[in-house]
Amino acid sequence: MNKNQSSKAALRENEGVSEQESTNKNAISNLKRKRQEQPSVEKLLNGILKSNATALSRGITLIESQNLSHKAKANALIEKCLEHTKPSIRIGITGVPGVGKSTYIEALGNHLTNLGSKVAVLAVDPSSSLSKGSILGDKTRMDTLVRNPNAFIRPSAARESLGGVARHTREAITLCEAAGYDVILIETVGVGQSETSVHSMVDFFLLLKLAGAGDELQGIKRGIIEMADAIIINKADGANKNAAKLAMLEFNRALHLHPAKASSWMPKVMMCSALESEGIDESWTLIKDYVSLTKSEGYFNTKRQEQNIFWLIQSIENQLKDEFFKDPKITKEMECQIALINSNKRSPFAAAEYLLNLHKTRS
Repeated sequence: MNKNQSSKAALRENEGVSEQESTNKNAISNLKRKRQEQPSVEKLLNGILKSNATALSRGITLIESQNLSHKAKANALIEKCLEHTKPSIRIGITGVPGVGKSTYIEALGNHLTNLGSKVAVLAVDPSSSLSKGSILGDKTRMDTLVRNPNAFIRPSAARESLGGVARHTREAITLCEAAGYDVILIETVGVGQSETSVHSMVDFFLLLKLAGAGDELQGIKRGIIEMADAIIINKADGANKNAAKLAMLEFNRALHLHPAKASSWMPKVMMCSALESEGIDESWTLIKDYVSLTKSEGYFNTKRQEQNIFWLIQSIENQLKDEFFKDPKITKEMECQIALINSNKRSPFAAAEYLLNLHKTRS
């Protein structure tokens, strides 16, 4: 092939054409500057009270921040929002990964907004124990609800928190209630039997299950099952409907072995297909029946008061833990104690006592 022929070949490189700058540099600069600006507590509060999603998101980001300089500002925002909180129903939704939590929440959220409610979804995403990162992809699984003007979806990282919820989820609820959301849906990370912290911040605790895998035995287990106010067998559609009916029957039998609840409510079991939006209306009716009963019995307010005390103690424990590990003397001495433990010269218990005493005597 000669030179002229090679130049006409289909596979060849042409000199690239540089594209003109399509974005105004001043616009980029202004956008970066606005993002770096820290709005005042008053500005955030005014935006939240107007149900501004951006202000609400920034407020939640503020209370989730680990920056010490943000703590006082976050506390001030929470205190001011407490004065403006509106009545709401807090619903915790849990279940193993793959049970369809996001699909159910989207179906329920759309149903509630059609009824005239404003729905906030606080979705907690698991964090990697290695990279410490989270995907935070819950919005991508709720593509219709995320575009709903009467819905707010906020994914948060679980970080080191146990119990299926993020450490600041409780405070985020307060901000959502101040913004006028009357139904708060809290989706846990979905790790199974350990997800009990969400029970201490919601009015109604909903457990989603799948048919099969020894459902009757699962129903007898203590822990998360006995905390549930309702068990819904999801994905009850197609060929799986008969298996879901059997699972519902087995769970109903098993729940009779559990002790009576202080709320006088007997946990219910039902089926639904979140994908086909079947059983969503019935599940909301179930939740309303629970709220009506517990409010008439006085249990609804009593439970919230007990939860406030729980979170008071939890907050004290969290703050003491933070202060301990941020103590410069502890940081310096920790490595020495670890070295003594690894060389079998000191037990972990003795080292812990030594470090605690050292923290108590700090200047």
